[in-house]
Amino acid sequence: MTTLTDIPQSQGFRLSQLIYDTRYRSITIQVIVFIAFMLVGWILVRNVTINLANLGKEIDFTFLRNPSNYDIQQTLIEYDSTSSNFRAAMVGLLNTLLVAFLGCILATLVGVTAGVLRLSKNWLVAKIMTVYVETFRNIPVVIWIIATMAVLSETLPQPSAFRGETPSASMWLWDTVAVTNRGTYIPMPVWGAGSVFVIVTFLLSLLAIWSFGKWAQRRFEATGQILPTAWIKLAIFIAPTLLVYMALGAPITFDSPALKGFNFQGGIQLSNSMIALWLALSIYTGAFIAEIVRAGILAVSKGQTEAAFALGLRPSRTMNLVILPQALRVIIPPLISQFLNLTKNSSLALAVGYQDLRATLGGTTMNNTGRELECMLLMMLIYLIVSLIISSGMNVYNKSMKLKER
Repeated sequence: MTTLTDIPQSQGFRLSQLIYDTRYRSITIQVIVFIAFMLVGWILVRNVTINLANLGKEIDFTFLRNPSNYDIQQTLIEYDSTSSNFRAAMVGLLNTLLVAFLGCILATLVGVTAGVLRLSKNWLVAKIMTVYVETFRNIPVVIWIIATMAVLSETLPQPSAFRGETPSASMWLWDTVAVTNRGTYIPMPVWGAGSVFVIVTFLLSLLAIWSFGKWAQRRFEATGQILPTAWIKLAIFIAPTLLVYMALGAPITFDSPALKGFNFQGGIQLSNSMIALWLALSIYTGAFIAEIVRAGILAVSKGQTEAAFALGLRPSRTMNLVILPQALRVIIPPLISQFLNLTKNSSLALAVGYQDLRATLGGTTMNNTGRELECMLLMMLIYLIVSLIISSGMNVYNKSMKLKER
């Protein structure tokens, strides 16, 4: 007995095969579902467009060229109230990316440290890390953001505390950093003639550090000899840049903050809202990363550790050379999700007044222009693109850490 899948080629193709022939049926179903999906989407978009037109609110993005007419406290690029709404959105996006970048770094450091210490044989250290993890990950992050902001505003000294013959507060790092309840003030670099050579030297030093690390790793795998890479990398990081800096006569100077009037002037101001958001997101996400790291380490067979100890490796080298490289294959996939969560949770910045993308494009700009749909569509698209970039970059790193078969 023959089936339709056994039809000889000489009979040619017939339309009935799209339904009854198993070779084409799945493709037919997928095409039909795709067409239906696109049709439903088109109907929804058309209805929205018609309804907005009836209300006199056609979709229009020309408002991005209009002046924003509001100020932003902290900016990474030049901006004032006469700048366009598009530039205001870019300022908010850069503020979001700044918090996300710094948050991912600090959260990783906190999470890896806490995850390793949770497995410590020291009972007190392990319990302290357990309390930290269970406390932070079981309380909503917005509460931690508000609480951190309250602590910074209420406990840090006012600028007036730095004034007088016997001030109650003092600046840090040779009187170059001021930490107040209005923000943290740090020195601002002033770029002079020849500073570009210092920057290029610094970037080349980073490339040299990366190249040296790769070479040292290959040498270790081939010979088993361990080099003091930490000290060598530190020397490469400092020495070339410092020599070029001194040879060119210190082309980069620093404008340190100074108390003038009722507040500090000069330098760079880091608002307490940004610091509170950064710390709260980092410590909160670090609690989840700690559990991911702990699970990754426990996923490595105990025999690996015992074999490393039998070879005479110290616990620190066993962790760095044996356990963590294998645990990373388990850690990285869920770690990507935590980086994405931190980036998206930065939209809670509005709770402490930090003007990120949500507060500018999705807040003040939307209220001033009345373009709710356009602002929301743009904001959703930007968050989608940022998340896809982070996910793609981490997936590339994840593939590089996979076990390579011979």
